[in-house]
Amino acid sequence: MTRPLTSRQQNVYDFIVKTMNELGYPPTRAEISRALGFKSPNAAEEHLRALERKGVIRVIRGTSRGIRLPAQDAEVTEGAAGEEPSQSQGLPIIGEVAAGSPILAAEHIDRYCPLPPEYFTPKADYLLRVRGLSMKDVGIMEGDLLAVHRTERIRDGQIVVARLEDEVTVKRFHRQGHKVRLEAENTDFDPIEVDLRHDAFEIEGIGVGVIRGGNGQALG
Repeated sequence: MTRPLTSRQQNVYDFIVKTMNELGYPPTRAEISRALGFKSPNAAEEHLRALERKGVIRVIRGTSRGIRLPAQDAEVTEGAAGEEPSQSQGLPIIGEVAAGSPILAAEHIDRYCPLPPEYFTPKADYLLRVRGLSMKDVGIMEGDLLAVHRTERIRDGQIVVARLEDEVTVKRFHRQGHKVRLEAENTDFDPIEVDLRHDAFEIEGIGVGVIRGGNGQALG
């Protein structure tokens, strides 16, 4: 039986959930400290370790935003043997996206994950298989599945799925006038600069959660 949380631990947990629901990614230790009035990020780290021991979060070492909720590590299972995939089976898992074609085209769907769209907030429309480590510092790793909510209404700083020319990528979104800056969460990767006056660019959706798991080629 899981031990109950202290009032301070509950405050930390609630802030983590609130941040993930509103922004689509977890807070840093410094953000937790500022929000809850801790004297240093070390205090936040101690609370995170306590929450991990009690099983309500999982901490990924070596990343600034490496906090996961247990539900995000749910196993992704295949459909029943011999059964054709359909929307009733859950969220479509998108693999490679062919140049110029819609992201939810039938040929891009590898299989379905048996989770309802409402499992995520806001609801997810599909799961996108992640390739590479450009977003590793927010805990989005190679082979993970990024839950995506389809929308063109985004806020500065959100993690988005964007289409540049014929390429789909996952990055953090910043806009100033007609210029868009897509930033990786990994210092090994340079930001992508987009000029909306002449560059082909569109938003496919925002990231609303991550599921650990999945095999094969990935996209991100």
